[in-house]
Amino acid sequence: QVQLVESGGGLVQAGGSLRLSCAASGFTFSSYAMGWFRQAPGNEREFVSACSWNGGRTRYADSVEGRFTISRDNAKKTVYLQMNSLQHEDTAVYYCAGLYAAAGLPSTVARAGEYNYWGQGAQVAVAS
Repeated sequence: QVQLVESGGGLVQAGGSLRLSCAASGFTFSSYAMGWFRQAPGNEREFVSACSWNGGRTRYADSVEGRFTISRDNAKKTVYLQMNSLQHEDTAVYYCAGLYAAAGLPSTVARAGEYNYWGQGAQVAVAS
């Protein structure tokens, strides 16, 4: 049974930091690129970041570039999203997702429809 379980969300003041974790099980984690998406109320789900199977290649949305860092630990089957300098506009439910890609980072990583597996989401709220 495939599972992606996010944790680490919460309420933080603007300018603060949070680290999201996503623990995977039920599939060959090291054969998947992993991504983070977010969805604010009334908005569509949007791409945040993604990394290749070994974390060697990464991609970020312009809105988070320089503030967020994605990383992964294949031994722990976990992907992380370190979020610094948080802004009120970062408030959303954050989802991790897995995209089968045994090599490289597909050019389609920003498209939610390309992903094979999704977590249930973690709420992040940034107070201004």
